[in-house]
Amino acid sequence: MTKRDVFEYALVRVVPRMERGECFNAGVIVYCRAHTYVAARTHLDEAKLLALDPGADVAGVRAALRGVEGVCGGGAGAGQAAGDDAGRRFRWLIAPRSTVVQPGPVHTGLTADPAAEVERLLDLLVR
Repeated sequence: MTKRDVFEYALVRVVPRMERGECFNAGVIVYCRAHTYVAARTHLDEAKLLALDPGADVAGVRAALRGVEGVCGGGAGAGQAAGDDAGRRFRWLIAPRSTVVQPGPVHTGLTADPAAEVERLLDLLVR
């Protein structure tokens, strides 16, 4: 039997117009402490975005989603979080915020391969 470790994940939601409260999933963030692993994968459905807000800043939303991936990756792409460990970067990303791109609630699971989990969750919950 393969050893499985606890992981946490949160969906990344796009809320084009805060006053309407409509949102859709545009990514997933996965953190696994046992593997010192944090990663995000995003997929923006531009048609959904423009259906909810025809005047949406598509380039701005794409940049914000790339920023989430950059923070997870660490290094220069993480900005001020560059020196933080994987857990701190995950916690920073899942903190509630009132922006167009925001995290959903945190969920948990078990996995032997956190990298594969990111792709599985993206396919299952976002695409």
